[in-house]
Amino acid sequence: MLSIDWLEKSTILDLQQAMFEGRLTSYELVCFYLEQIANFNSEINAVLEVNPDALFIAEGLDRERNLQGPKGILHGIPILLKDNINTGDNMHTSAGSSMLSNSFGRGDAFLVSNLREAGAVILGKTNMTEWANFMSDTMPNGYSSRGGQVLNPYGPRTLDVGGSSSGSAAAVACHFATAAIGTETNGSILNPTSSNATVGIKPTVGLISRQGIIPISSTQDTAGPISRNVTDSAILLGILSGQDNDDPSTLSAPVQSDYTPYLFKPTYENIKLGIIKNGYYEEMHPEEQEQFDFAVTKLKNAGCSVIEINEITADQEELENDYNVLLYEFKAGIDAYLAKETRFPNNLSLNSIIEYNKKNEENALEYGQSLLLEANNTSGTLTEPHYLKSRLNDIKKAKQNGLDSLFKNEGLDAILFGGSYGSTLPAKAGYPSITVPAGFTSNGKPFGLTFTGTPFSEPQLIKLAYTFEQVTGHRRVPKVITKPVTK
Repeated sequence: MLSIDWLEKSTILDLQQAMFEGRLTSYELVCFYLEQIANFNSEINAVLEVNPDALFIAEGLDRERNLQGPKGILHGIPILLKDNINTGDNMHTSAGSSMLSNSFGRGDAFLVSNLREAGAVILGKTNMTEWANFMSDTMPNGYSSRGGQVLNPYGPRTLDVGGSSSGSAAAVACHFATAAIGTETNGSILNPTSSNATVGIKPTVGLISRQGIIPISSTQDTAGPISRNVTDSAILLGILSGQDNDDPSTLSAPVQSDYTPYLFKPTYENIKLGIIKNGYYEEMHPEEQEQFDFAVTKLKNAGCSVIEINEITADQEELENDYNVLLYEFKAGIDAYLAKETRFPNNLSLNSIIEYNKKNEENALEYGQSLLLEANNTSGTLTEPHYLKSRLNDIKKAKQNGLDSLFKNEGLDAILFGGSYGSTLPAKAGYPSITVPAGFTSNGKPFGLTFTGTPFSEPQLIKLAYTFEQVTGHRRVPKVITKPVTK
């Protein structure tokens, strides 16, 4: 029964129906994905570690289904996690750092507990850009000293795989799991999903708990689902979200445990979308601009009202280039994580990471550590006037006078971006986005269309993305997994 063709057309709902009818077991599904990893992971380097207990867990879930019925909508569904998300099991959590290659999380991250409670099989950890791409300003997307380079399965080895959730997106594209969980501070879900013909949701900050995730920024960090279709990402978003007393950002979020009611085609005649021409559109490659223009034409033909807007705010360029908030919050967050969330035997800090990298330069500093050094020059107390003013500046200019004002004045339902172009201001504001496949360039690189909305507008974004997906159907299997396997 199991084949790439069938799985490519199937959602989590279809898998659950097959299991209910006795045509499929979790054990068989895990075996299929393990075979995919065995056959093709060496070519793209997306999966960093496999859960040694995955098959046992799947067998136990099959037995539980037979005796008691499914425990949740993810019962028996294999999920991969980015390597900066803690699991309290026999898998490491390292953020791609060779220094933390033997480090274990102190327990499950909040979102991992939610996944297990819904019946998911945690299949393994995915490779990523080291320290979520906050180590060096010259490090390529998808590289880590622990795992090496993730490669894009859709084209030549030089094709950008996107970062920093690159392993998660590439693995899902290649059917190494039903879905994966990535994280984003600024573009790290949107960019790799766009580059790997997958769907990614970067939620409103606070919708998903950050507890147990190696941080960059307490202001901008969030986890989010990565899948091959909008349906699966919507299902996962409901499972991942929830209020967590250990993460204050979640306490003001609405309680929303099911996004599947929004999986329908809205009446596009009532939808108004905005395109920001200055900067973001101009940054795209001409072929990406063609793909974007074609997608906009599709939306217009479906009835959308699409308007062009020169810029989000007069301070757009200044805000795009200002990463001071991340520099200050990184040290505070990393030091706190290392003290609380790891079973590593020594007392670690950002400073000890830097010193380890210096002593192991050949393996650990392929691309340097310029951002780590810059962040380490801060106090780690978040008391510096420069930090506080930068943080307040982001709130005022990116959020209040920027996106809030734009949505209100123009009456927009969402903003359209190509790929992750334009991710920075929504990231600074903590606002949600969803990326869906929108085509391919001549060298085979996938291109995604991103819908960005107001806080907690995920239901609206899911409806828009689902309709675009159903109307266009741009997703396709990478060639790397369709060629014959050498035994």
